[in-house]
Amino acid sequence: MKYLLSFLLFASLIFGCESLKKSTSQSPNIILFFVDDMGWQDTSVPFWSQPTKFNKIYKTPNMERLAKKGIKFTNAYATPVCSPTRVSLMTGMNAARHRVTNWTLRPDQKQPMELNHPSLIFPDWNFNGLGLNPSTPNTVYAKPLPQLLSEKGYYTIHAGKAHFGAIGYPSSNPLNLGFDVNIAGHAAGAPGSYLGLENFGNGDPDREVWAVPGLEKYHGQDIFLTEALTQEVFSALDQPVQKNKPFFLYFSLYGIHTPLMANERYVEPYRKMGLEEPEARYASMIESMDKALGNLMEYLEENQLEKNTVILFMSDNGGLSAVARGGEKHTHNIPLKSGKGSIYEGGIRVPMLAYWPNITQAETINSTPLIIEDFFPSILEMAQIDTNDFPQTIDGQSFVPLLQNNTESQTNRPLFWHYPNEWGPEGPGIGSYSAVRQGDWKLIYFHTNKTFELYNLKDDIRENQNLLSSDYEKAKQLSIKLTQYLKKVNAQMPLDKLTKEIIPYPSNLAYFKE
Repeated sequence: MKYLLSFLLFASLIFGCESLKKSTSQSPNIILFFVDDMGWQDTSVPFWSQPTKFNKIYKTPNMERLAKKGIKFTNAYATPVCSPTRVSLMTGMNAARHRVTNWTLRPDQKQPMELNHPSLIFPDWNFNGLGLNPSTPNTVYAKPLPQLLSEKGYYTIHAGKAHFGAIGYPSSNPLNLGFDVNIAGHAAGAPGSYLGLENFGNGDPDREVWAVPGLEKYHGQDIFLTEALTQEVFSALDQPVQKNKPFFLYFSLYGIHTPLMANERYVEPYRKMGLEEPEARYASMIESMDKALGNLMEYLEENQLEKNTVILFMSDNGGLSAVARGGEKHTHNIPLKSGKGSIYEGGIRVPMLAYWPNITQAETINSTPLIIEDFFPSILEMAQIDTNDFPQTIDGQSFVPLLQNNTESQTNRPLFWHYPNEWGPEGPGIGSYSAVRQGDWKLIYFHTNKTFELYNLKDDIRENQNLLSSDYEKAKQLSIKLTQYLKKVNAQMPLDKLTKEIIPYPSNLAYFKE
């Protein structure tokens, strides 16, 4: 009996050690907190070398809290508008390759503003969005990120804005992409209303296409959309927590997209500050977003999940500045030029934070240029999913080494943007274009006039000094690199409306011919 007890004690110790080893090596929970239309400056966290007047206006203490825990990336990029970014996130593909190059909504058609452009005829891009069948017209066929995570045992939750596919197509419902839960996601990329008192747009014929689905229990209540989504997220998280399963939460806020509507809980101090009404509303929406982030972080701590949960923070494009805002247009992201829809930095550079317990070093800053398609391989690596079973070609590169080593990448990788489309509003850098950034240099190719601009972002973050003439060889070098990539992915180009000829790739223009 004595020996039996000793054996059982020994066995239990061995089993306990093995269980501990297994628990410490298990795949982490992963949260991607994804904000809509949030600019590089829409926060009290400075992403520049110095605080700006905008950093002093906005109140985002929970972003500050997250930044202190982990890494702040100061050169993180998305695409200039929403759907291309979201499809790149879900597929790991660059927009030039997946061809969902503009925002999606109506099935089987380009956007109305693309039909009567004065000088360009736009290609039939993938306006139906992400596809689940290779034969579906005008979609990109890919195996989406949540499906891969779900197949490896993750409980996958979608909350908020989806905007992956046109109305009536399968990808307009996140459940068809591998999410176990869909909270309020559908085809539209903006809410009919942020107010529960307005039923989030439901029941209004003028806003029905934008009406947020699935939140009926909040209709008629004095609750802001961001807060309702947060409450639903907590309910959804109870399921994997109880089952002790790892989870992937894609918390994709509708805010701070238009319509700009005040959260009355936060707006009054901004009005007293003297901000114009649209700006006061905007600031209250930012604070609402930050409160949701803080509530989520507190939920993790209260449920003993904080030590095994990665939190990633990102925006889908630069801050809105061409329409709907107060003050002077195209100035809301200074020192960055222009805003959403533009190929200038204000349209594509966004705030990014990352915290991985016991991996990232607290209060670090990383200036390595990253782009949205990098999230796909990064999240798979975090989840310990090693597979190449994709129908799509992955353009993104994992940034996990940057999180693990707390060092900046020494590689000189080029980043690419391609937008053979029309957004609608006018403004600096808004139009049809292609661009490349490599190191500190950025070359922009505007399709309409077949013109180029070259900037050194290290010396000129405002993009005020076009160095095309003084640094011709650098411009030529980048034009070749951009052309090679566009050809490699068979990127679509618009046609000249007058000549009916395809707009040439950048290095094919006479300007760069010797």
